[in-house]
Amino acid sequence: MPGWLRFAAAPTFALMGGISAVSSPGMIICTSAMPWSPINDMALMYLLMAIFHLSPWLTLVSARFPR
Repeated sequence: MPGWLRFAAAPTFALMGGISAVSSPGMIICTSAMPWSPINDMALMYLLMAIFHLSPWLTLVSARFPR
């Protein structure tokens, strides 16, 4: 895997989560989320995936700012 490819996952998932959060709620086929919830289940999944893929970014930031 190229070195730069590991940095693509977190921003991509964050963008997809943002798009899912503002998309129409009529696109939901099967959901376990409550109807009053401000975020749908797909947006939550994408945002969690973005958080889990932040490690290359955190490593890069910690290398640039040593203690």
